[in-house]
Amino acid sequence: MDAIELSLFVSRLTAICDDMGAVLRRASLSPNIKDRMDFSCAIFDAHGELCAQAAHIPVHLGSMAYAMADIVSRFEWEPGDVVILNDPFLGGTHLPDITLVAPVFSEGALLGFAANRAHHASIGASAPGSMPLSTRLEEEGIVIAPARLVAAGERVTAMVNRLGAIEPGVPEGTLPGDFEAQLSAVTLGVQRLSVMVGQQGRAPFSEGLGAMNDYAARLAAKALEGFPDGQWHFTDSMDSDGAGATDIAIQGTLTIDSGRWHLSFDGTSEQVEGNINCPLSVTAAAAYYSLRCLLPAQIPDCAGAFSVLSLSAPEGSLVNARGPAAVAAGNVETSSRIVDVCLGILAQVIPERIPAASQGTMNNLAIGSRAAGNEWHYYETIGGGGGGHAAGSGLNGVHTHMTNTRNTPIESLELHYPMRLWSYRLRRGSGGQGRNRGGDGVVRDYEFLAPAEVTLLTERRRRGPWGVAGGEAGAAGENLFNGEPLTGKARLLVEAGDRLSIASPGGGGWGRKDPVQ
Repeated sequence: MDAIELSLFVSRLTAICDDMGAVLRRASLSPNIKDRMDFSCAIFDAHGELCAQAAHIPVHLGSMAYAMADIVSRFEWEPGDVVILNDPFLGGTHLPDITLVAPVFSEGALLGFAANRAHHASIGASAPGSMPLSTRLEEEGIVIAPARLVAAGERVTAMVNRLGAIEPGVPEGTLPGDFEAQLSAVTLGVQRLSVMVGQQGRAPFSEGLGAMNDYAARLAAKALEGFPDGQWHFTDSMDSDGAGATDIAIQGTLTIDSGRWHLSFDGTSEQVEGNINCPLSVTAAAAYYSLRCLLPAQIPDCAGAFSVLSLSAPEGSLVNARGPAAVAAGNVETSSRIVDVCLGILAQVIPERIPAASQGTMNNLAIGSRAAGNEWHYYETIGGGGGGHAAGSGLNGVHTHMTNTRNTPIESLELHYPMRLWSYRLRRGSGGQGRNRGGDGVVRDYEFLAPAEVTLLTERRRRGPWGVAGGEAGAAGENLFNGEPLTGKARLLVEAGDRLSIASPGGGGWGRKDPVQ
């Protein structure tokens, strides 16, 4: 392929991922997917290597890229198959994230896969919203090892009924609406990729994948060639696991040797009783994301772009937990801290290119009721401050790093659930001081209009996000219930009229503040 042909090839693959995302969003029913856009879409080759992805959720995409090879090797694939999974230790992240994978054939030959992953607020957990304050995986919902949802074009009745049972009011033999949306999206991906292969031919398509990966690997090597050989360390910690452990260390060591990068997590704390444990696929997602931030925007998001990086983590550690450890918050909170560790390492090497720590949490809020005849589930993440950097101040009130969702609009929240949002504003002054300030967090004040159960899984409540190059830390987050402070991880039974306020952390500052200012 010449440069123009390769560019068109990459753009067509990416466009298929974008189209899958558009279908998934427009066909879904829950605010979690249609409003917050908590989903991701990607294409893989016949061996499970990443070919293309839309600019969706980093923790979804990196974990799929890491785990797909193992997933696809488990099956004898046939046209019309769709495999479903959420087991964190068999290719998933945490149980609410449901993945669908469908094969693409041409003239009887397996050429690749279309896949999507979406977060479901109801997955049969021990608490509404399916993000409980758990200590065992079984408390977090139904566990789906990779299995067929559709076999050769026919839906598998037992799996359909199993999925239908997790959502109230779904008739037997019927899939909940968000699963139908995922099926529609992955079906579109298969159709569009089949058309592309049919137009180009099997051999040219395979050659195009090889050319794309070679180009991405060359571009990545070129972008990283100025980094010196050496070894750098950084340690950060989690506030708590929600089950009594505090200050849980994550230690990273980056070794660069002749253009090869290896990231080791030796020295990280052992896995804990609470649910902040990470399967290795989630740790890989955070590492891949951190590397991707150093690469040029035009590099194809394929396996070749990440071939320069390898990683290792002690089995049984917080970042490579053994099943059946609880992992609900590992995917959202610990992944955020792993990014902080990766960027903390890189800030020692190239401080002029690395921002201060952003809020370092997704501020997970799960709410709902399991009252007979009035069951509902709600989940959202809340933005905060971005880290300041050499080129300017951090952004205010945004989702940072491993999440890329939107907020739930106030109108949607109040339309669907018995809640009122009294205030949603920037938390002025919460960004860390520096030559370039950290971004401010937000304050989100809720009033409950009916009894409900609430789970909070939040971080950076004990220490604020760190600064870089002499910048100051951002303000730590704060949770209040009826005006009284809450811990970062809490479960509440609320009544009508109760109030909950979440103040998210500000980002760290960059550079020492000029004393004249």
